[in-house]
Formats: sequence, structure tokens, C-alpha cells
Amino acid sequence: MDVVNNMNTKILEIIHSFEKGTISKERKEVLHKLVNYIKPKALNKEPILLNFICTHNSRRSHLSQVWAQTMAHYFNIEKVKCYSGGTEATAMFPKVAETLENQGFIVLRLSSDPNPVYAIKFHESADAIICFSKTYDHIFNPKSGFGAVMTCDNADQGCPVVLGAEARISIKYEDPKVFDGTELMNLKYAERSLEIAQEMYYVFSKIA
Repeated sequence: MDVVNNMNTKILEIIHSFEKGTISKERKEVLHKLVNYIKPKALNKEPILLNFICTHNSRRSHLSQVWAQTMAHYFNIEKVKCYSGGTEATAMFPKVAETLENQGFIVLRLSSDPNPVYAIKFHESADAIICFSKTYDHIFNPKSGFGAVMTCDNADQGCPVVLGAEARISIKYEDPKVFDGTELMNLKYAERSLEIAQEMYYVFSKIA
């Protein structure tokens, strides 16, 4: 089944909107560090393991995990597995799940405990992207041979060394948490998700 038939329409509309999008030269320089990690592995058909790391593994790291896996599929980059983790575990913030659902993803909450497990899919026939809050070195995540992508300042400063990582790449995003409880909350979560999506689109477009 081709990509067009294996992704939900709303997600494809979002992706197609990036074709004319612009990213600053300075930001492209940051993103190319991730491109340079992924590209030789893709050319050699090696496994590409990415662990997106933020302090609480509650917002930005999950958005990055989901959109990176989605863009790898869209550009047909094989053997990509995306994970996320934190310097501590909390819970994936519910607004993240709501935001992804509003942007076209199928979001299934698989447990009701304080740190719920979510299965997120870009199409009903796609493999689920599993999201729950965990430390970056949790058993669910790879122990070696992965790229550690630091998505926030605190994790970047708090994890000067990520054990087992082949590369440590800093791609920081502003935390939408600062808008929690405000009238701008929905808008800012949507904006942050789309910002991450566009940048992951750019990264994987340079691999294809």
C-alpha cells in the first residue's frame, strides 16, 4: 500500500502544507546535525534509532517522536524506530494526545493509571507509535546504537552524557507548558506540534 493510502487525509494535508514552508538558515544548520546522523545509516540500510529526550517526557519529546516516525514513513525511510524519554518520568500531558488527534492521528489510551500508555497511529493499518512517560534509559528504549535528540534546555544541560548514544544532537523547542490554563493553550500546543512536524519533514526530506 502506498503512502497516500496509508496515512490519514488530515495528516497528509498538513504534510503537503510544508512543501512551500520556510525554515531559517540558522535553524537548518541545527537540523542538519540530525540529517548527518541519519543519512549514512539510511544509505547503508542500517537501523536508525532515535531517542527524543526532554526533562519530563511529557510534551515536546512525544511530539517529536510521533512526527519523526510519521515523516520517516512518509518519505519511505526504512528501519527507523523513534522513542522518547526524560531525565525523569511523569506522564504524557493529555493536551498532547488531544492536539495530535485534532491533527489527524488516531489516539488510543491503553491504560488508566497516572502515567497512561498511548498507541498513536497515522492510519488505522499502521503500526502504533507507543507513548508513555519514562526515563531515557528505560528498558523500553534502546540501550546502544541510537541518536539522542535533546528537545529542551533542561535535558540538554542535565544530560551532558547520554550513555549508549552514538550521537547527541540538540534540537530545542519552546515549552508549550507555559500556556497551560490560558486562552492560548490550544493554539500554542497546535503551533508547537506543527513546528516540530515541519522540522521533521525537512530532516527526512533530506534523507529521501
